[in-house]
Amino acid sequence: MQHVARANLEGEQAPPPEADLPRGDLTVRTIAMPADTNANGDIFGGWVLTQMDQAGGIAGVDRAQGRVVTVALDAMTFIRPVRVGDVLCVYTRVSHVGRTSMKIEVEAWARRFCTQVRERVTQATLTFVAIDEAGRPRPIPPLVPSPNAA
Repeated sequence: MQHVARANLEGEQAPPPEADLPRGDLTVRTIAMPADTNANGDIFGGWVLTQMDQAGGIAGVDRAQGRVVTVALDAMTFIRPVRVGDVLCVYTRVSHVGRTSMKIEVEAWARRFCTQVRERVTQATLTFVAIDEAGRPRPIPPLVPSPNAA
């Protein structure tokens, strides 16, 4: 669903409904280029998947405090095409942490070329495993509370 901003009486745009907002942290932001297109002129799904895997890896390294590898891709959904010139913004959220693995929810949003229109284009759940220097699974450290947390 494309977000259509509503104007108030002063002409200011109202914020979009909660369902139309990305979930998680902005982790990767890049522009879709002509070299990334398929024969139809749309951006390859594989290019979008690469950006999402990289973003998930960044979030995984932050949470695991070290190396991680992608072991599974669950429930990937392509919602809308990405076009040349769109800015792809990838958001991540760690949704589950086990002993050595974690699930990361990843959403890709496109800010359409030369506009402020943002649309969710792809979403997926990726599973990562924390590994040691030898490539063997290792425990994920527990979260340490922030010293500023109340």
